[in-house]
Amino acid sequence: MAAERTAAATVSAPGGREGEPRHLSALLTCSMAFSMLQLFLIGALGPRLLEELDVSPAVLGLTTTVGFGTAAVLSPSSGRMVDRVGPRRSLVLLLAVSAVALALIGAAPGPGLLLGAVALGGIPQALANPATNKAILAAVAPVRRGAVTGLKQSGVQLGAFAAGLPLTALAGGLGWRGAVWTASGAALLAGVWALRALPADPPATTAAPAVARTSFVPRGMVAWLSAFSLFLGAGIASVNTYLALYGVRALGLSPTAAGGLVAALGVAGVLGRVGWSKAARPGRAEWLPGLLACGAVGATALLAGGLVAGPLVWAGAVAVGLFAVSGNAVSMVLVMQRAAGGRAGQDSALVAAGFFAGFAVGPPLFGLFAQSGRYGPGWLCVAVEFAMAGAIAFLWAVRDRRAATGKPA
Repeated sequence: MAAERTAAATVSAPGGREGEPRHLSALLTCSMAFSMLQLFLIGALGPRLLEELDVSPAVLGLTTTVGFGTAAVLSPSSGRMVDRVGPRRSLVLLLAVSAVALALIGAAPGPGLLLGAVALGGIPQALANPATNKAILAAVAPVRRGAVTGLKQSGVQLGAFAAGLPLTALAGGLGWRGAVWTASGAALLAGVWALRALPADPPATTAAPAVARTSFVPRGMVAWLSAFSLFLGAGIASVNTYLALYGVRALGLSPTAAGGLVAALGVAGVLGRVGWSKAARPGRAEWLPGLLACGAVGATALLAGGLVAGPLVWAGAVAVGLFAVSGNAVSMVLVMQRAAGGRAGQDSALVAAGFFAGFAVGPPLFGLFAQSGRYGPGWLCVAVEFAMAGAIAFLWAVRDRRAATGKPA
């Protein structure tokens, strides 16, 4: 907590609100967008990658497994690192590595380098939540933290929108490599922005606070949210990775129109994450993850309904954004509301690790169905994953409420 108070004391930007540096929300939103942009781009450009790089739908799912598997492994240690070195250094590193990973993806001659670049992209994914959450705790007044958290979490879906619409359209003119290299240059510029705009970190510590010298195994609320995030992430990752391919191969959409599905999901995700995070006040926030997971089950039914009535897939994409992807933002609000002193980075990272593990597991499973064109059973699998997330969330909320009222769990 001393480091957080020191960082907060260094904040003094004219025009800031409650000590908040000017444009902090925009910078954190961009950081979240770039942390996962490479995987959204691979999903949105999937039909083009399959043709030019000679990869199969199963290998397309493997890219997500490699990226998020790396992020899941690195997340616990990255949370402790952020707690030690501070958010400014962490965010500059995040954006620099994102730029390198995107540049390598654009240069990939085949699946080998593509998978290696995606693995490198796991580093910014692991840093994103602990670094941005730490920055908020250091610089934003408590009354505004929920709103700022929702806005910066919406950056992930802003990345989906950028991959699905402007960058996919750019790929039509410059080619997919030119579009990816453009994104790489933008990430590098954002890194310079972070370096110049954020207040200096306190001196890096050589040891974490005593409360943080605990096992990487999540406990209590963090354990429940990690399990919830595991199943939620598995479902969301399947949608992100295969939605464009589903639109092209099963519904007859053009690659550009299929990219529009990803963009629609991204816009809805921005609105959903901001709105639900603002609504996640103590006493209400505990019930929102389960409710949002139930909405995600209905969204999956709409995606599957596209096989019968094509326009339903657009409603399904929007609903996934409004419900499924918003669940992760609400879980981060809960972590920030309840994190023990000095553990905000590590608790955020442990919950994120569950989310990333789900992202690693979900697409290969869906890929087995996509490989044979059996999208109906694939969407049923996603619905089951969302239903499991909802069951875990409701069980935790009930236990938490009983503990708060002194009743046996």
